[in-house]
Amino acid sequence: MELKSILESLLFSAQKPLSVKELREVLTHAAEAEDADATAKSLAKIKDSELTAALEQLAREHETAARSYHLACVAGSWQFVTQPEYAPWLKALVGIKARPTRLSQPALETLAIIAYRQPITRAEVEQIRGVNVDTTMQTLMERGLVETVGRAEVVGRPPTYGTTALFLEYFGLRALGNLPAADELRRITVEKPTLPGLATTPPEPLKAEGKQNAETAAAPSAGDSPSTQ
Repeated sequence: MELKSILESLLFSAQKPLSVKELREVLTHAAEAEDADATAKSLAKIKDSELTAALEQLAREHETAARSYHLACVAGSWQFVTQPEYAPWLKALVGIKARPTRLSQPALETLAIIAYRQPITRAEVEQIRGVNVDTTMQTLMERGLVETVGRAEVVGRPPTYGTTALFLEYFGLRALGNLPAADELRRITVEKPTLPGLATTPPEPLKAEGKQNAETAAAPSAGDSPSTQ
């Protein structure tokens, strides 16, 4: 019995997408069963790379067969999905499920910045967008598309944000590497806050103010008179 046929049966029967790790655990448990045969035992220590190769081969075979469904990897998990052109009949069969409201344009813009520039702080997002993003960030986090992933090594150590596995599922992406190219977005320069006391020269407004104060102090007041010998 071929490995890809076993995987096909598992994915066909599963009620949810399965990752390579979950599939390997199933194979391990099957090998430990009392009635396990030689094939089941031989798959107990299969490598992740072998599982992935079998899954990718299975996906290619289904694609070549041009069936009404295909095998897809979304957010690191594998599942059988129907082809988009059959959507009208499937909706009629199961009914249209209630879906969350669509993301607004500001939310999509903010999400795109986070997706391409992560990990990124809220302040850096605002630098790029030029507007306050508090409400938008809250919405994205409530929808489970964005989460905190760490802290920035700058003053105050603000939290940094990144996208979630649900983000990949929402947009049908296998991984972040499958995002469309966005070189222009990646090239935007974001200024990092500096630590206090590290500046070698004062900012321009402060230099101008200091020069003006020095000139005022050196100039005689209106009531002063020139000194005489």
